[in-house]
Amino acid sequence: MRKSTLEEVAAAAGVSKMTASRALRGTPDVSKDTREKVLLAAERLSYVGNRLALSLSLQRTNLVAVVVPSMSNIVFPEVLTGISVGLEGSGMQAVFGISDYDLAKERNIIRDILSWQPAAIIITGLDQPEDTVRMLQNATIPVIQIMDLDGTPIDFNVGLSHGKAGEDMARALLAAGRRRFGYVGSALDRDTRAAKRKAGFERVLRENGLYFMQQQADDAFSSITLGKRLTTAILTADPNLDCVYYSNDDMAAGGLFACMELGLSIPEKILIVGFNGLDLASALPARIATSRSPRRVMGEAAAKLACKAIAEPEGEQPKIIAFTPEITGICEP
Repeated sequence: MRKSTLEEVAAAAGVSKMTASRALRGTPDVSKDTREKVLLAAERLSYVGNRLALSLSLQRTNLVAVVVPSMSNIVFPEVLTGISVGLEGSGMQAVFGISDYDLAKERNIIRDILSWQPAAIIITGLDQPEDTVRMLQNATIPVIQIMDLDGTPIDFNVGLSHGKAGEDMARALLAAGRRRFGYVGSALDRDTRAAKRKAGFERVLRENGLYFMQQQADDAFSSITLGKRLTTAILTADPNLDCVYYSNDDMAAGGLFACMELGLSIPEKILIVGFNGLDLASALPARIATSRSPRRVMGEAAAKLACKAIAEPEGEQPKIIAFTPEITGICEP
């Protein structure tokens, strides 16, 4: 079967070939009505454009590369949903890679993705090693680092301060009367954002003459099962803790189930505290405290910033877009 041509799409839409091409690329100088006519014509004719030829002529594609550390935690699918929403109507298409919190793997993914000449790249965090940073600096495309503000960005930065999030949670818990703290975490050598939250929490404890009375951490990635096991261990070591701070809500959910099995009253006897504000937290059989991060909104903001930086390389886009998580679920003992 013969493939439809761009000339046929333009004729069916009643526009020039150049206008049809711009409409299909999603360039902003084409009106909404004209774009819709061209898209409808392309759909009727089952037209599929040649992005490879276009990328060769423009020295870049319509791709926005996205690198995240995981898809097993709902946090990052929500970020990707926000990125998808932010790219709607821009003519840009997201492609993504998963690093599994492995910096060497992340570097290889970035190298491979850059070889496809993306128009921009969105990458998680600010803790890339020097060789990865140099590679991104030499890419000469917008680089948007997301989810974290604690560090020096390469180009653009959209996220929140995890150190401050830990500090704010500690102050809120102290104000609520909690004093005997424990900590449960996972993969802190790779999940640098969780490590920053823990460090911020500990800074505030030290300022108030306190410390984590018991700590449990594991090299494995976070899970409800791991959170439950480590919480059982920490409460066996000190059953008088009145608050346990976790690396995230997954771990905190496991902690809650451990406390329930031990017959501890939650949150009266012990308060379970996570991070992320997942829907899971509101569905648990007892309340936990958490910091609700605006993951989808951050993804959408990063995508829109990428589109602006692509369209207006010399424009005045903000270099940093900062968010603050909302603390929920804290009550007095």
